[in-house]
Amino acid sequence: MQWEAASQKIIHIWPQRFSVISHMKLLLIMSFLAFFTNAHALDVGAAAPLVSAVDENGATVKFEDYYKKGPTLVYFYPKADTPGCTKQACSLRDSFESLQGRGLQILGVSEDKVESQKAFKEKYHLPFLLIADHDGAVAKAFGVPTMLGLAKRQSFLISGGKVVWNDLNVSPSDHVAKVQAAMENLK
Repeated sequence: MQWEAASQKIIHIWPQRFSVISHMKLLLIMSFLAFFTNAHALDVGAAAPLVSAVDENGATVKFEDYYKKGPTLVYFYPKADTPGCTKQACSLRDSFESLQGRGLQILGVSEDKVESQKAFKEKYHLPFLLIADHDGAVAKAFGVPTMLGLAKRQSFLISGGKVVWNDLNVSPSDHVAKVQAAMENLK
């Protein structure tokens, strides 16, 4: 009986002490902090996630199928057709022949919808698949932080079914150079 009285008092006081806005602020701050940490990202040596998602055409892509073909770059970006993401994607596009010549496959992943990914790919003539991770399952499998539907910019190089390199703080300016160096180290 005493517990019921105490719980009723807490329920009555709760709205006065912690408004919905306060909760939203706290949630936003926690999400913001999680977005800038690398606490759960896959480490080098970890098994590559065997996930599936849809590409820019709505077709199901099994990541495992790409891993079996050879080295695979899985790169995450926040939002299609925004300045940093465009710079990053276009630098990969401009180096695609060289990277593909080394056997690299590229899967770009964001939480955008299929239609947005398709428009982005067509607008910038991107020669690699873009994954529409609308439910965040791929980001979660790789341990990539997300906030409000935006994935943190991170990259993972998969070879032999394992993560062999990662960049957890990708800069669009030097991303390709780092990927090329990681590919050199695979030899």
